[in-house]
Amino acid sequence: MHIRQEDSERHVLSVTVTNEAGILARIAGLFSARGYNIESLTVADVSADHKVSRITIVTNGPPRVIDQIIAQLDRLVPVHKVTDLTEIGPFVERELALVKVAGTGEARIEALRLADVFRAKVVDTTLESFIFEITGPSSKVDTFVGLMRELGLVEVGRTGVVGMLRGTAA
Repeated sequence: MHIRQEDSERHVLSVTVTNEAGILARIAGLFSARGYNIESLTVADVSADHKVSRITIVTNGPPRVIDQIIAQLDRLVPVHKVTDLTEIGPFVERELALVKVAGTGEARIEALRLADVFRAKVVDTTLESFIFEITGPSSKVDTFVGLMRELGLVEVGRTGVVGMLRGTAA
């Protein structure tokens, strides 16, 4: 099935699951078996007894495909709850990246200036390079990485997206 780009929408899904061996593989398998793409995937233990994990998935697709993904995730036995943060309402989305940039002279000064503008923190430095830590929405991280590409980008490590509904709702 060919999906036109203009029909595709970005969605952030929060999936609460029983923390058991193989659940992440089953979820990834669900996506790959149906040809759905995962843009970002993060997993973290969220309970004091280590029995529940939260998986945040960023994916793209037309509304019909997103609805299908949610329905199929809901059918997996260890899944407690699937929440489409994009559909429910305002939510906070963040990602962390470490960005290594090499440079001297003007390129080094410009990298530091841009890091200041983006509120990126220098977490390591040598005479020829920096490692910056930047957090924010994926679009902010993408823009910062793109600008650093022009100044001597060496390497990027990204955590993936985490998201949470605003307010008191879980």
